[in-house]
Amino acid sequence: MKKTDGPKAARFKVFGVVQGVGFRPFVYRLAHALGLTGWVRNSGYGVEIHVEGPPATVDHVFPERLTEDLPPLARIESLDSVPAGVLGFRDFRIKKTGRGSSFVFISPDIATCPDCLAEIMTPGGRRFGYPFTNCTNCGPRYTIVKDLPYDRPNTTMAGFKMCPECRREYEDPLDRRHHAQPIACPICGPQLLLKETVSGRMIPGGIKEAASLIKSGKILAVKGLGGFHLICDPFNRRAVERLRKLKRRQRKPLALMARDITGIAGFAEISPAEQEFLVSARAPIVLLKKKKDIPLIAPNLNEMGFMLPYTPLHHLLLRETGLIVATSSNSKDAPIMKDEDEEPGKLADFLLTHNRPIAMRADDSVLKVVSGERLFLRRARGYVPYPQRVPPELGSGRMILALGAELKDTISIHKGGYVITSQFLGDLDDYRNFAYFRETLHHLSRLFDLKPEAVVTDMHPGFVTTRFADGLGIPHLKIQHHYAHALAVMLEHGHIPRKKVLAAVLDGYGYGTDGGAWGGEFLLADFEGFKRFARFRPVHLPGLDKAAVEPWRMALSYLADAFGPDIPKLECLEKVDERKRRAVMEMIKTGFNTLLTSSCGRLFDGVSFLTGLAPEKMEFEAEAAMRLEAACAGEDGEAYTFEIQPGQNGIGYEVSFRPAIKSLVEDIHKNVPSTVMAGKFHRTIGRAVTEVALAAKKELNVDCVILSGGCFLNKVLLEDAQSRLADEGFKVLRPVEYSPNDESISVGQIAWALSRINKSGRRISIRS
Repeated sequence: MKKTDGPKAARFKVFGVVQGVGFRPFVYRLAHALGLTGWVRNSGYGVEIHVEGPPATVDHVFPERLTEDLPPLARIESLDSVPAGVLGFRDFRIKKTGRGSSFVFISPDIATCPDCLAEIMTPGGRRFGYPFTNCTNCGPRYTIVKDLPYDRPNTTMAGFKMCPECRREYEDPLDRRHHAQPIACPICGPQLLLKETVSGRMIPGGIKEAASLIKSGKILAVKGLGGFHLICDPFNRRAVERLRKLKRRQRKPLALMARDITGIAGFAEISPAEQEFLVSARAPIVLLKKKKDIPLIAPNLNEMGFMLPYTPLHHLLLRETGLIVATSSNSKDAPIMKDEDEEPGKLADFLLTHNRPIAMRADDSVLKVVSGERLFLRRARGYVPYPQRVPPELGSGRMILALGAELKDTISIHKGGYVITSQFLGDLDDYRNFAYFRETLHHLSRLFDLKPEAVVTDMHPGFVTTRFADGLGIPHLKIQHHYAHALAVMLEHGHIPRKKVLAAVLDGYGYGTDGGAWGGEFLLADFEGFKRFARFRPVHLPGLDKAAVEPWRMALSYLADAFGPDIPKLECLEKVDERKRRAVMEMIKTGFNTLLTSSCGRLFDGVSFLTGLAPEKMEFEAEAAMRLEAACAGEDGEAYTFEIQPGQNGIGYEVSFRPAIKSLVEDIHKNVPSTVMAGKFHRTIGRAVTEVALAAKKELNVDCVILSGGCFLNKVLLEDAQSRLADEGFKVLRPVEYSPNDESISVGQIAWALSRINKSGRRISIRS
């Protein structure tokens, strides 16, 4: 008779998003189902598992099931196993957290799951109507974590002692709330309160009364996951006008939250891909094409931003209201407010708040869908802090800190072959956002036990991030802005080019290696370096920073470039004070208070004003360009003419839009509709990108094109350029996990630092 093999033991180390997502209960149930004994526990690295049982089960069945049957929020990055001694365990249990170096991925905040939603909507249950219901499959994560490992004492739930019933659920491995750190119920969990902001008077009635106040035209500040929302009735014109006045935001779009998809469908067109993002556990704001406009919500644009409720509190409030304005509780240019002492009540009539502290503020994520894939305008709640694996060719054991640029900033850290990128932090030229930047840096450093050996920033000497890095006392690397955009896309896609790619980086501004104002760049790039293959022909930036907020200045600049001093008379310019126009023309003539820029963003601004779409002064960044995009009619048709000319100073080519501007002026004089002109202009830029790519293909056999920079937030432009390039046989890469705007700069900075370390034999002693 053949001798039967005895039991075998193995020790597994699991690395990834495996804490706070129901992973240990999953392992417990799996081990029991397979007849295995041993234990599972959290560690500073991830999760450790010891199993004993039949060799085939231990070696094959258990690890296969472990990776294939994961809980919905879990994500395994690596699974390592080593043989272990058989210790004779009689059962399988969940042990207390072990010690170890701290590098654990934490789940983003996740929208309420169907099971919890059913509980809060079902009369008779102990969590019926309770606005802080959650389980291991949903609820707050990143915004309540103060330290790792992810255990209740390390969260803002530490001060809430569990009642016996919650304790029973928490300790039962077969319950879906087993070790759900934010577990709560009406007896032992956070409590809601409603109060008047001026008097501080408590208002009875809770959510129903809050809904009644909204319907009566009041503005409420409602405490959510990562901060307060300002909420009002979108159909009450007076309420929306008051909200805009309080926020000093007269035209910038406001986000809407709807009870369900049906509530959105009456006002916007929804594709299957867009619906998938709306109902996902990440619950972002999704920009949708208007079907029926709601006045004052997104004036002069053809899209509105909608999201669905993502906390029990939102679900309960929306059950009473149906559709609300839900915009961030921040005054102009400041970060979202997370605490009552930041006085969100100054922007609202009433405060609907609670006593669960927010550890880390985070705004709502915003995206649109382009060619079936997401395009982030703002990456934050629901997506942060998911890790990005670094291509093995760049991998390094070094801890790197990247501080981004200055506008639309993020922080990225590198540790153990992964990049963690913060939520959107805003523009750091505002002191409040810079305080948010420091707050986030401290939070990330504590969570991931970061002790950086080098810091990377933009090369702009005046950026606050560059100056801050100088004071850290560690090696400081600097990288050109547009090159960082390109590297971010290569790192995200794991693209290690055998030959240089062409990166079309189109944005508003980036400090160039020559000290110039770049912004319409075509870079031949890889991880070793870059060269400018082409650029948009530079024109004057009259008034410098003023030209970025007053698009008529750029309209004059492009007219002067095309026509010289005798610019044609146009109705749009007659509305601008004549003295201002003369002053700008003098700047262009003399070069005083101006510099040359290749900016694509400023080209969009100028054309938007010439077509009569842009205001004399923009309220928010890209307002002029967004109006031009919104005006586009039809996907096919003519484009304006442009010229690709030999470049100077080592730049291969310049793309001149002089012919396009002249033809645009002819169309204006012919009273061609602005919708037609907008469409022709977008196709002109798409054609220009393609023609430059074809020149690079002909001369250097380039076959891959990267599209990045803030101008590629423009759906019309991105789709046109992608389509044209694909038709010419190019491989096209663009950001999907990150935004093409400056939020991705810190990711590219990490790639640059890792490349430099590998190139220099892991020695960092440079300040470059």
